[in-house]
This record gives sequence, structure tokens and C-alpha cells, in this order.
Amino acid sequence: MNAPEMDWEKFSEILEKHQQKKWGLIPLLQKVQESFGYIHPDTIEPIAETLGLYPSQVQGVITFYAGFSTEPKGKCVLKVCRGTACHVKGGKSVLRLIQKDLNLQEGETSPDYQFTLETAACLGACFLAPAMMVDREYYGKLNPIKVTSVLGEYRKEKGED
Repeated sequence: MNAPEMDWEKFSEILEKHQQKKWGLIPLLQKVQESFGYIHPDTIEPIAETLGLYPSQVQGVITFYAGFSTEPKGKCVLKVCRGTACHVKGGKSVLRLIQKDLNLQEGETSPDYQFTLETAACLGACFLAPAMMVDREYYGKLNPIKVTSVLGEYRKEKGED
């Protein structure tokens, strides 16, 4: 399956709202990524032009912040915490279980663009250790049954079960 197609009309509408606002680069990049799941490399020049910046300045911001991606991600982005509390409470086992269940390694996206698997140095939810996030939703005190249940819920949304 190929990456989702870029909706250039929707992209143009987003650009129009940020015309010539240099201070708005990060909010604009966030809006583009939120709308399309990533920042398509072909959008860098139009973004720079719209804001009166050089493409290298836009690219520099994209590569500096880990939250931005120029590669398509899955509909559901799973982030497994690698922090100390999560590590001590079994975070590595949670990661291995997810890797096995989804047949993905860290940083990979499933061929159907349903899931992307990432890790984070810390999710800031130590009291929930071991923890992970799916998009903006936190899941904590994970064990194999809970992990399987969470993945099952996101599969249901797609209609796999």
C-alpha cells in the first residue's frame, strides 16, 4: 500500500491562513502535520515562500524538533516510554510485546499505515509506569493483557477485528 496522497487544496487553505507570519512557522508546521500526519517534503518550499523564509530555515526547524516528521506515519502513533521508572517496571517487555504483535521495529510504520511504533526518553507519566501513548492518549500500569486490549481497540477502529 502506498503512502496517503497529499491533499494540495487543503494544504493551500492552511498556507493562506498563515500568510507572511514568520512567527507562525511552528504553528503552521504543527497544523500541516496534524492535517496530513507528516510534513511532505514538497511542502517545505511553499511554506518558506508563504512566510518569507528560506527553505533551509523551514527544514532546520523540522529537523530540530523531534515532533515533526517528513515521513508518513501511521494513523495511530504508539510511543513507548524508555524512562527509568518505566524501564524498572517492565517497559522493555511492553516494547517487545508491541513489536511482536505489530511486527514492527522502533521507528517503523505498518505497510497499511495503521500504526507507527516509536519510543520516548520519557513520557512524563512515571506514576503510570510502565506507560505508552497512542496519539495523545496515555495508557499506564501496562501488562501483556492491557497492551493486547489497547492494540485491539485501535484495530477495531480500523475494522480489523
